[in-house]
Amino acid sequence: MAASAPSFRPIVARPRSRWTGDYLFLIQNLILKDIRVRYRNMSLGVLWSLLNPLVMMGVLWFVFTKIYDTKIPHFAVFALCGLVPYNVFTLSWLTGTTSLVESATLIKRVPVPREIIPISAVLGNCVHMSCQLVLLLLLVALTFGGVNRYWIFLPVVWFLEILFVVGLALISAGLNVYVRDVRYVVESANLVLFWLVPIFYPLSMIPMQFREIYRFNPVAALVLASQRILVEGVYPQTSLLLQLAASSILVCALGFVVFRKLRTGFYNYL
Repeated sequence: MAASAPSFRPIVARPRSRWTGDYLFLIQNLILKDIRVRYRNMSLGVLWSLLNPLVMMGVLWFVFTKIYDTKIPHFAVFALCGLVPYNVFTLSWLTGTTSLVESATLIKRVPVPREIIPISAVLGNCVHMSCQLVLLLLLVALTFGGVNRYWIFLPVVWFLEILFVVGLALISAGLNVYVRDVRYVVESANLVLFWLVPIFYPLSMIPMQFREIYRFNPVAALVLASQRILVEGVYPQTSLLLQLAASSILVCALGFVVFRKLRTGFYNYL
């Protein structure tokens, strides 16, 4: 009897495994890794994050009180109320933008959700900058003799800032995989924002036809809300909070949509 011909089974490509672990556990470990790498071999450690706003605050105080005589009361605290949110935003956006390229090895070896990388970079930078927020609150409390009841709005305002920067980071991080010049665009945009956000000048100096544009800029709205709460000790205005919330939620949702369209080609470009 003739031997039967060996049967061959067609080789079917298995789908790539997907992440089935704990998202919060993954984010926590990525944030801890970022903090360890950031402060490794640094003699002053976390104090470096305090020196930057203090030095900038001192320079602005000297220029705008000793040279230009700005007439803004408690100018140092006023400037710090703008510098701290601005620093959190700019550094979070930049680190989020470069996060995918810097984590290329992890992305290729472990089937982690791609969105987690920029999000954890933003959150890790917020943890890193939290000491600046503590410094700001301490200086405000010492300058104005304590806290006021409107401080309860600060977590809401800062949460909206995180939403906004997460959305921007998702978009810029996805684009940076394909075009590595995006990080330099982000750096230039941050430099422009320093002058377009009322950090060292009050809203009253802005012409009326531009004030609504400032309010719809989430970074400017964030600084304005922080200054009203901490320096003026007044309610940050419902319209301002609504505009900030609308801008932040819209950009965050847009970030997820754009990122999901871009992530299909990440593996080939990283």
